[in-house]
Amino acid sequence: MLQRLAAVAVLVPSYDEGLAFFRDVLGFAVLEDAPLGSDKRWIVVAASQRAGAALVLAVPSDERQRARLGDQTGGRVGFFLHSADFWGDYETMRSRGVRFLETPRREPYGLVAVFLDPWGGKWDLLQPADRPGEIP
Repeated sequence: MLQRLAAVAVLVPSYDEGLAFFRDVLGFAVLEDAPLGSDKRWIVVAASQRAGAALVLAVPSDERQRARLGDQTGGRVGFFLHSADFWGDYETMRSRGVRFLETPRREPYGLVAVFLDPWGGKWDLLQPADRPGEIP
């Protein structure tokens, strides 16, 4: 059986705040934005139109979910943004106010730096070592 992971939900405080970060700061493409009624929307974003996995922007519907904003993975890095131009993306993100938690470093798997989304979620910006200059 052939399968692929299509999307993962990420909690955002509001659809507009989610779009402001993913679309306007990170430059993600909006793949879908459809009203579902009762102020709900189906918003899917991805690093590019042809990116593998996408994110579904999900607004918390109760206190339990609101408490998980920015901590969906228990404080560890939970999202991995691959880059074909680490230094270009790093500088662009910094100029747009993205907060990096560390100085970029080389690891056996690539060039990496951890950054935070506006709600405290941890991400790796990563240029894989095995494919410099291209996104796997």
